[in-house]
Amino acid sequence: MQNMNNTQYFRVEKEPELAVSDVLTIVYKALREKGYNPVNQIVGYIMSGDPTYITSHNNARSLIMKVERDELVEEVLRAYIRNSNWE
Repeated sequence: MQNMNNTQYFRVEKEPELAVSDVLTIVYKALREKGYNPVNQIVGYIMSGDPTYITSHNNARSLIMKVERDELVEEVLRAYIRNSNWE
């Protein structure tokens, strides 16, 4: 029998956080696999905040909802600037 005077410890392990770029990659691939136009669907989600634009396939909807929409826009803009050699 345990001693009731001792405090028990409970520790929840944190899931490793994915980078925004990784989330976008997973969501993009999931949308393509399901036959959707990923650009249209992601833009629809960013503009409206409605998660039904994103498929639940491969947990894509759950993942994208963990990222703030402004962070998604920032990541896309950073990639565009990097690929356009503006810096």
